Amino acid sequence: MLYDKRGDVAYVTINRPDARNALNLEAHNEMWRIFRDFRDDPKLRVAILTGAGDHAFCAGADLKELLPPWLDEDALHPRKKVKDGFGAITRGLHRIHKPIVAAINGWALAGGFEVALACDIRVASDRAKFGSFEVRRGLHHADGGIPRLVNSCGVGVALEMLLTGEPIDAQRALATNLVSKVVPHDELMAATEDVVSKILRNDQFAVESAKETILDVIGRPLDDQLAIEALWGYSTMANPAIKQRLKEFYDKTDAGRAS
Repeated sequence: MLYDKRGDVAYVTINRPDARNALNLEAHNEMWRIFRDFRDDPKLRVAILTGAGDHAFCAGADLKELLPPWLDEDALHPRKKVKDGFGAITRGLHRIHKPIVAAINGWALAGGFEVALACDIRVASDRAKFGSFEVRRGLHHADGGIPRLVNSCGVGVALEMLLTGEPIDAQRALATNLVSKVVPHDELMAATEDVVSKILRNDQFAVESAKETILDVIGRPLDDQLAIEALWGYSTMANPAIKQRLKEFYDKTDAGRAS
């Protein structure tokens, strides 16, 4: 794993290109360390997660290292893993309120697909592909892939991908709302940084509260959703930054102003 802090932005790179950026135990543990640090560093506001090289964002788990313990453990082993999601952000550190933006530079496969889905915004290279091949091996997602795919793309897309075990390309991912945009491969990081710049022009407290609210309303009845939105939304009125930001709006000097 590579971890580079540049001003407000954390650049996190899965750095196993010879293994198509599959996560072994060391990389998994490093992601826990990195994203804890990102969460707790007050200077950091947004993270960009990508994979090294030109072929893969993340090909999932390094099966030679991570699968054998599962096959040899007893039935209680999964209970020990409930709070230790694959790559940290799929489960365990999934409640970080700071935005995480994925730059999908190639294959996002299996557990790597789950890591991509755990990011808040996904920008894809035109070479990107997404797949859930687990059913071919006799298992299926267990680290957030199913609920996040349903929440992002709907039941129909989730059923198609997870029951057939067939991948989709970047353009299909765009059409199904899996990614926010598709750009030429060589422009991926620039396009991702452009998305990040649009987040950074906004008030940090409001951005993090909006993400927290979105996570809190998923799957709840409408009345609960409305109550949670009102609770968190009206609480942002205490944000001391509002007066200055309103003044900039009235003076037409606010950043990123729509013409």
